[in-house]
Amino acid sequence: MKLGITEYIDCAHHLPGHERCGSLHGHTYQIDVFIEGEHKGGMLLDFADIKKALRAILADYDHKDWNTFLEYPTVENICELIAKRLQEKIKFPAHVRVWEGYGKWAEI
Repeated sequence: MKLGITEYIDCAHHLPGHERCGSLHGHTYQIDVFIEGEHKGGMLLDFADIKKALRAILADYDHKDWNTFLEYPTVENICELIAKRLQEKIKFPAHVRVWEGYGKWAEI
């Protein structure tokens, strides 16, 4: 069984030394979380618990500059950061996909 939730945040960032993305700019990020496992008693994990954990993490970053938190805030590094923090909160294997705008994403 696989469950998923989606949340959105808006953030700014720049990639030092990058020709195109070296200037400060912003994106709407879509964060998808997938939980997979056997459901017992009709529920794998409560959606409310997953959403609460993810929203608490994303509140730290929404409408902020990723460069405050990451030296080189690529979508790959952002995805790793969110996945690590989520794992600490829910103690359940999860896949995280972070979309940087439309059509560009990283997954772990």
